[in-house]
Amino acid sequence: MKRVVVTGMAGITSLGSDWQTIAGNFASNRSGIRRMDEWDRFEELNTRLAGPIDDFKVPSGWTRKQLRSMGRVSRLAVAAAQNALRDAGLLDDPSIRDGRMGVACGSSTGSTDEIKAFGNMLLNSVAEGLNANSYVRMMPHTTAANISIFFGLTGRLIPTSSACTSGSQGIGYAYEAIKFGRLPLMLAGGAEELCPTEAMVFDALYATSLKNDTPHKSPSPYDSGRDGLVIGEGGGMLVLEELEHAVARGAHIYAEIVGFGSNADGQHTTRPEQVTMRRAMELALEDACLAPDAIGYVNGHGTATEQGDIAETLATSSLFGPRMPISSQKSFLGHTLGACGALESWFSIEMMNSDRYVHTLNLEHIDPRCGELDYLCGEFRSMSHDYVMNNNFAFGGVNTSLIFRRWT
Repeated sequence: MKRVVVTGMAGITSLGSDWQTIAGNFASNRSGIRRMDEWDRFEELNTRLAGPIDDFKVPSGWTRKQLRSMGRVSRLAVAAAQNALRDAGLLDDPSIRDGRMGVACGSSTGSTDEIKAFGNMLLNSVAEGLNANSYVRMMPHTTAANISIFFGLTGRLIPTSSACTSGSQGIGYAYEAIKFGRLPLMLAGGAEELCPTEAMVFDALYATSLKNDTPHKSPSPYDSGRDGLVIGEGGGMLVLEELEHAVARGAHIYAEIVGFGSNADGQHTTRPEQVTMRRAMELALEDACLAPDAIGYVNGHGTATEQGDIAETLATSSLFGPRMPISSQKSFLGHTLGACGALESWFSIEMMNSDRYVHTLNLEHIDPRCGELDYLCGEFRSMSHDYVMNNNFAFGGVNTSLIFRRWT
């Protein structure tokens, strides 16, 4: 078995595109959530809250030809991948184009402008706005394909379009590809573009926050006063590398990935299951050959939905007990869906390396129905841990758990 390390990290969020900026906003309790006045035209959509990236611009140097196949979700993914490769010192390295590097990436859906155009064709019998690249921008694996094509990657391409676990499955499957010796380098992560249809998915389930006039007070994961989730957008990518390969080229190593667990509830498409959530964490621990008490912090999925918060924290508490620190960055950014597993893995590594852990915003009164845990509230907490866990759970009953080890 090969050891797998992280040698590059990058992301794009509503609160910044580098850790220093994002962490500064976290520390200042600044929320990336705002009222979406532009959604007022959707009369049957109840929520008006989201975490959009208002300042995203296509990086300089991208050509018109490259952009033709990329909707917004792919542009976010490719931009994050470019920054991660640059961070790893591999952006212009020929080794990434000779078959040694692959990509594992996903999103909840492709770009919805193209879905709208195809829908218009079915409804009105016109092909207005459709062209040779429309499907490529819409297809479920648009992020992974566009990353591969943009950088000339000819290794494995693993699409991981599994809603809220797209990013974490991307990292997990990339880790396994390297661990089992299939190739030494992988780009891994996920992305999501903001669309009111995604808000409507949860609105129809009565799962969105309706604090439309106080956007800075929502979402509030694990809080007894929460009223639902808020959708966000973003992109996050990690460069994963086989340890000997990284050492040989003198790469900076951020962390080692030592465990990955993934399973399915097998029960219900939208109702989370405590037993299988816990089992996913156990699978990650078994993969890492660790006991539960080795983990120092859990980065929770924390969507601020009642069923999700309760099931997740009960599962976590049953495995780790009340001593386990836990928090959710979705309280600042909203639920970035396909991007969250990658972004929260990036944040987990940064927190572990800085010994400063981000609290959950808007968490004032812990829901007594949630599991007994050490909830981080109010401000950053200084802690030193060698292992951290990041958990994500998705519609369809998909569960993931990743374990990162401090690199010394």
